[in-house]
Amino acid sequence: MESPTIDRRELAYYDRLAQQWWDKSGKFWPLHRLNELRREYLAQSICKHFGRDPQDAAPLTGLSVLDIGCGGGILAESMAILGASVKGIDVVEKSIEVARRHSRLSRLPIDYEIVSVEEMVERGQDYDVLLNMEVVEHVADLPRFMTCCNRLLARGGILFIATINRNPLSWLFAIVGAEYIRRWLPRGTHSWKKFVRPAELSEMLACDGLTVSATTGVSVNPFTREFRLSNRSAVNYMLSAVHIADS
Repeated sequence: MESPTIDRRELAYYDRLAQQWWDKSGKFWPLHRLNELRREYLAQSICKHFGRDPQDAAPLTGLSVLDIGCGGGILAESMAILGASVKGIDVVEKSIEVARRHSRLSRLPIDYEIVSVEEMVERGQDYDVLLNMEVVEHVADLPRFMTCCNRLLARGGILFIATINRNPLSWLFAIVGAEYIRRWLPRGTHSWKKFVRPAELSEMLACDGLTVSATTGVSVNPFTREFRLSNRSAVNYMLSAVHIADS
C-alpha cells in the first residue's frame, strides 16, 4: 500500500507486535488500561454532543464511527458494545487480521479494512464520529494526514484525537520514563520529534473549518498504573473538535 502519510518504520514496528494486541499483561497493557478511561470519556462526550443518554444500554445506536489506526480493535470493540456502527481501518495487515478474529470471537459486527485515510477520502464517505487515538504521533506527513481525517467527518459530527504533547516534560516521562526506566513500552515506540502540541493540531483542524470543543489531559499513576483525566496536558492529552458552524 502506497501512501505518503505512512511511516514504513512504524508499520514494520507494529507488524512485529500485532499478535500481542489482546494480551492485557503484554506490551500493549497501557492501551488496555487507557481504554478503560477513554471508553467512558468518549461515551460521555459523544452522548453530550448528540443529545443521548449515556445510561442507555446502547447509547450510540444509529451513529457511524470510524476508528482510524484501529490496531487490534481494542477501542473499536468498546464503541460497538455501546451500539455504534463501527468501521476500523489500519495499514498494518496483521493488526487487522487480529482485530477481525477477535471481533468474531466477541460476536461484534465491526467492519475492519486495510486501507489508508487517503483512500477513504476518495470514496467520499463520512462518519458521525471520528476516532484518531494514539495515531498522529506515528504518521509521516501529519498535515496531509490530518486534512484527510478532517474530510471524513460528517457535518454535525465530532472528532477525537489522543496523542502526546511535545516539550521537555513529555520527553522525560513518555520516552525516558516509560520506555527506558519503567519499560512499560518497548524502546523505540515513540519519537519525541513526532509528538504534537495542541496548538499545532488546532491550526490543522482550523484549516478545514473545525474548532476544538474540549481538551483534557491524561495522567498515569506510576505505582498503580491507573490512568485518569487531568487538567494538565503537558504529556498525554485528548481533544475533541467539531465544525465551526456547529460550535
